Amino acid sequence: MDLADLKTFEAVARHGSMNKAAAELHTVQSNVTARIRALEEELGVPLFERHARGVVITPAGDRILPLVGRMSRLTAEIRAAAGDDGTPAGNLSLGGLETTTALRLAPVLSSYAQAHPAVRLSLRTGTTARLVQDVVEYRLEGAFVAGPVTHPDLYQEAVFTEELALVGGPALRTIKSLASVPDLKTIVFQLGCSYRQRLESLLAAMGIVVARPLEFGSLDAIVSCVSAGVGVTLLPRGVAAPAAKAGRVSLHRIPRELARVETLYIRRRDGYVSSASTVFLEMVRAFHGRGRGGR
Repeated sequence: MDLADLKTFEAVARHGSMNKAAAELHTVQSNVTARIRALEEELGVPLFERHARGVVITPAGDRILPLVGRMSRLTAEIRAAAGDDGTPAGNLSLGGLETTTALRLAPVLSSYAQAHPAVRLSLRTGTTARLVQDVVEYRLEGAFVAGPVTHPDLYQEAVFTEELALVGGPALRTIKSLASVPDLKTIVFQLGCSYRQRLESLLAAMGIVVARPLEFGSLDAIVSCVSAGVGVTLLPRGVAAPAAKAGRVSLHRIPRELARVETLYIRRRDGYVSSASTVFLEMVRAFHGRGRGGR
């Protein structure tokens, strides 16, 4: 089976058009049509239904599309592995919690970029649930997420241990006084954030029922809302410490079983581990004084 035919099939399926696929592949439509026909003859089934406005993938095409994507990724990994002589280079796509990125990764990024200019590093932020999905589905080579994580396809190792604190407005004196706050609101990241789940558990244990959480996509927005007295949140103490020192928010200790959370580095067990990602993780460990460990 010709990999070029499979690449052409994937492009046509993505665009729903032979013309658009030809433009992306820098060829002419007749070549695209010929490759699709050759692949259909080899497989013995039609992969697209043709119509005046383009093409629609058939059920048979739908079934093989994920497998073609897997072969394309594997081919790319083979090329990357063959050219990887131990010097970090090429594309590196990683993910991290917004809090982890701000507190732990940001200080390393400039040093890494200066030391390894041949690496094109992209860092995506998101919730633990989203980042786990992105790693499982090969969109990220690795990610820094909040533990625990249970997935058979993922390797994980603990890289940091964070202490979470309840963060309230400057007027909040004690955590017990939350019970007397009318219409208490929680200020959180989107669904899938593990810190959000811990905050809900903490308040439920105190018998506090809160209104629907206010969701924000950035750490700055959450801290600003809490500072304004809109509600409370749960964040790593190190992230909220500068705002607390400036008098913008108050920090409050919570029970140890909820306060301690491990930040894990995850990657696919079957994925190629590039020199670029290996060196980045080593620099993160060295910067924060954590030796190599795994589980």
